[in-house]
This record gives sequence, C-alpha cells and structure tokens, in this order.
Amino acid sequence: MLKILITCAVREEFFEIKWPDTEVYYVLTGIGKAKAAYRVAEAINHVQPDLVVNAGTAGTIVHQVGDIFVCKTFVDRDMAKLKDFGLESEISTTELLSDKGLCKEWGREGVCNTGDSFLTEESTIQGDVVDMEAYAQAFVCRDKEVPFIAVKYVTDIVGKNSVAHWEDKLKDARTALSHFFSVLYDKI
Repeated sequence: MLKILITCAVREEFFEIKWPDTEVYYVLTGIGKAKAAYRVAEAINHVQPDLVVNAGTAGTIVHQVGDIFVCKTFVDRDMAKLKDFGLESEISTTELLSDKGLCKEWGREGVCNTGDSFLTEESTIQGDVVDMEAYAQAFVCRDKEVPFIAVKYVTDIVGKNSVAHWEDKLKDARTALSHFFSVLYDKI
C-alpha cells in the first residue's frame, strides 16, 4: 500500500484525496519556509511516507489564473540572491521520483519559485509559479530521501491585487485541485 503525505500551507487550501490502496496523511505546514521545513520533517519522521505531495496555491507572472503546474524543480528566490557565494538555490526532485517510478506524466510541468515574501509587485524571477513553502519541503524530502512533488493552482497574477485575488480564489483552487487528484489516480 502506497503511503502519501499531502502538505498544504493553510487550512483554506485543504481538500481530501481518496485513492484505492493508498494511505493518505495530511499536514498543514503554515506559511513560510521555516515552518514548512519543520512540519514536513516531523511528519516524515512520524508517517514514513513513500511520497510527499505539496498541493496548494501559487502566484504567477507569465501564466493564467486557473492553470495547474506539476513542479519537480524548485528555486529559493531568497538564496538565489546569494548564489555568487556558492550557496545552493535550486533543487530538482525528478531523479528520486523517477528512481521510485512515481509521478510520471502528472500534467503540465513547471518550476516553482519559493521565498519568504508574498510577491505583490512584478519582478524578474525564475520559474512558472511562486509560493512560500515548496522549496523548503523539497529540501527536507531530498535530505530524507523521500520523493517530493508539488501541484500548484495559480490563484493570482503577481502585481495585480495578488493578496485579494489569492483570498478570492481559494475555493476555486480547492475545487480544481480536488478534481485534478481525483482523475490523477489512473496515472500513478
């Protein structure tokens, strides 16, 4: 039986996943990299999952509200500013997922850019979507050798009332992500 740990930053992103022959566990991480890393590490120690899936919301600069991205590459926008000093700022989870035969062809792939700030102004960033937790979770999962993937629903366009749009689109995000995961089972 497959054990999956689903992570969401806030309760308003939560929805249930019901897959046959799968034990699903949930953890609310809270907002931000530090909380996310701590709570995911604790949950991994307790649950010992075969896969960690971060399901939640994100902003974008170049895509549309309602798009869903499956992310296996993560950039820490805070650390990227210091990469000239040799600090790591990008993680790919593709190899471990592939080694375990998980998450093949889940959908439109993208890069998730994570930072400890809610972007409200357009800026130059690397990636398709922006959030505040996924990189930290990918980092913990890599260190614990647990496959990790993030599925992100675009709720807002950065620089265009991002906070208000995010709050307004949470219900749409839950509905769309729930549907995404209900039809995804066949692709596992």
